[in-house]
Amino acid sequence: MKYCLLCGQKFLPQTSFLQLFSWRKKSEQCICNRCLARFERLPSKRCSLCSGRLLDGDPCADCQKWSQHYLGNVMKHHAVFQYNDAFHDLMVSYKRYGDYILCEVLQFLCYAELSKLKADFYVPLPTAPEHQAKRQFDTISAIYRPLVPLSFFLIKRDGFGAQGEKTRTDRLKTKQSFALRQYIGLDLNFKKILLLDDIYTTGRTLYHARDALQNKFPQAQISSFSVCR
Repeated sequence: MKYCLLCGQKFLPQTSFLQLFSWRKKSEQCICNRCLARFERLPSKRCSLCSGRLLDGDPCADCQKWSQHYLGNVMKHHAVFQYNDAFHDLMVSYKRYGDYILCEVLQFLCYAELSKLKADFYVPLPTAPEHQAKRQFDTISAIYRPLVPLSFFLIKRDGFGAQGEKTRTDRLKTKQSFALRQYIGLDLNFKKILLLDDIYTTGRTLYHARDALQNKFPQAQISSFSVCR
């Protein structure tokens, strides 16, 4: 028996085929089935580029706008769950109130899908220094560090505010906040890079991260992943 990390109730974890042959503890069930049922997986009918819901044609209207902005150079994004009330509550506790143990819930939710995506480098989007100082941990790397080998190629500048506190319009207007670390020592051209984030909302943050990498390595093959969309 285990205690659910969300509701505190005892439950008996279900063991999957993946978990039987995995050495990664983070693939173990850490929330009860009742809490798990609150998280909605993305529908099978989704945008082929960003995994978002399709209201009419494919690709979605957002990706069509990104295609116009980047002259067809649209980034492939992978996600697992829809952003709903359950995710809102989880992320408020995790990011706003700094409940570090909840990174294990996010690891459990995304591990199976992330394990299917192979890359040469897994690059977490960095937390702004002001936010990391407040929480005392980096919220994105805490999720993914036990799951894949991370490469910390990016840094984030202070003074841009929290994305979660901005409207959709303000998010899209956000200026570039990422930069490459001063010394990487690798040629990333023609390498497969997977950017890692927690939530994909407008795509602005992930495209800024991609821009920071592609400005130096224009031939890098960059895609992205988030737990929810």
